[in-house]
Amino acid sequence: MTVSHAPTLPSPLLANAPAAPLVLYHFPLSGHVHRVHLFLSLLGLPYRLQPVDLGGGEHRRESFLGLNPFGQVPVLDDNGTVIGDSNAILVYLALRYDDGRWLPRDPAGAAAVQRWLSVAAGEIAFGPAAARLGVVFGRPVQLEDARLRAARLFDVMEPLLTRDAYLTGAAPTLADVASYAYIARAEEGGVSLADYPAIRGWLARVEALPGFVPMPHAPQA
Repeated sequence: MTVSHAPTLPSPLLANAPAAPLVLYHFPLSGHVHRVHLFLSLLGLPYRLQPVDLGGGEHRRESFLGLNPFGQVPVLDDNGTVIGDSNAILVYLALRYDDGRWLPRDPAGAAAVQRWLSVAAGEIAFGPAAARLGVVFGRPVQLEDARLRAARLFDVMEPLLTRDAYLTGAAPTLADVASYAYIARAEEGGVSLADYPAIRGWLARVEALPGFVPMPHAPQA
């Protein structure tokens, strides 16, 4: 498989470059996978995407369960260091290959980012992500409940992003990387962003970052 190289960014990565391209076990329509794919590209790290056939049950096979016993994507293999869970991977990459830009090293800055990693695993997962899961993949979710959760989340985010360019302030962090994908594709779950101009502006700012890779659109039914 072809190695995907993200654009080189002005950062102190060269002295800390991986020995070989990282491997991301990948399913293109997963927002959890996308947040890792996006961060690899933003960091300018060499990587390759290893597709996982979820429809064919590859994630339930012994070979994959040896990588992640929960049977979930994404999984990252960094030259023998294997990590499951998208947010855990983001933290690993930030601590391993970044100097504190994406995950601040001071306690208050780190806590601000961690708050949004929790939101990504909570309000986002059970709101816009769940609504999309029901519509796109036909999973048995309570659609109206998920859409209401998404609206409550967006009602919180809108004034924050009216005040600040990014979720934790003036500069992008892992908070934005972890939150982007499912909000960018919220309308695939029947959640409109029409009433949230500040959120739409934030999405555009994330999409303008050097090294950005888009979250694929789900195919139309």
